[in-house]
Amino acid sequence: MIDITYLWIGFNVFVLLMLALDLGVFHRKSHEVNIKEALIWSSVWITLAMIFNYGIYEYMGKVKALEFFTGYVLEKSLSVDNIFVFILVFSFFKVPAKYQHKILFWGILGALVMRVILIFSGVALLTKFHWLIYIFGAFLIFTGIKMMLQKDSHIEPDKNILVRLFKKFYPVTNDYHGDKFFVKIDSKKFATPMFVVLLVIEFTDLVFAVDSIPAILAITNDTFIVYTSNVFAILGLRALYFALAGVMKYFRFLKIGLSVILVFVGTKMMIVDFVKFPIVTSLGIIIAILAISVIASVVIKPKPDFESI
Repeated sequence: MIDITYLWIGFNVFVLLMLALDLGVFHRKSHEVNIKEALIWSSVWITLAMIFNYGIYEYMGKVKALEFFTGYVLEKSLSVDNIFVFILVFSFFKVPAKYQHKILFWGILGALVMRVILIFSGVALLTKFHWLIYIFGAFLIFTGIKMMLQKDSHIEPDKNILVRLFKKFYPVTNDYHGDKFFVKIDSKKFATPMFVVLLVIEFTDLVFAVDSIPAILAITNDTFIVYTSNVFAILGLRALYFALAGVMKYFRFLKIGLSVILVFVGTKMMIVDFVKFPIVTSLGIIIAILAISVIASVVIKPKPDFESI
């Protein structure tokens, strides 16, 4: 059995190397990420996650491997909701396609740091105060129902509290200056709209993390499994965005599916002391909900809009 300390060190070194390779080699120059490149990178991240999952199976056993895979599928599916927001934010700020990858890179790097803090604090709290699991469960059920009843997403980034505070204390240019976050004009330092967009992305990542971390804690409270499955799901989010951004509008029932998943994992947490779902059962239910929502989106055509003549 490998010392867990070495696993932590090895995994984090791997993540840092992949991030350095991504930004320093493959995306050193800003360019528009096409669907082919996005699909290749999505495949790379999914393959790496599955190789890692096999390693967990070999060294930590079948149960931990199933926990990782279930957590990964859950986080990957919930991260799809981030994509809806990314599309709206980039559209609102009219971010040039070739600069979007850089914003997502730094945004997701910040999201990883925030999630580490939330994961460790969440596991510690649940370990010490078991009754918090009911609060987490109720929160997820509430979030799921709210998401289900909510109409089309509407975002007003200019009203974001971080953006408003930042603009009060720091000057922002009206135009983009390449892919720079800050520029000097007449010896005075300005932030560019690139940095404002990054602030909005970081804020939305934090909001989504508050939803997703309790969800994965319903699967396992093993810090290493929660952390690694979360990291792999987040690292593949950029490529997933570029691969799906153009077709997300066609998956009309996906948001309902994600809502049902949140309600399911929330209910699972609420009844954990009375009914225990095997990991395989939880995985099967989550995959089935996703499959049904995607198939329904394809099979059930939207009603045509009739205009009065």
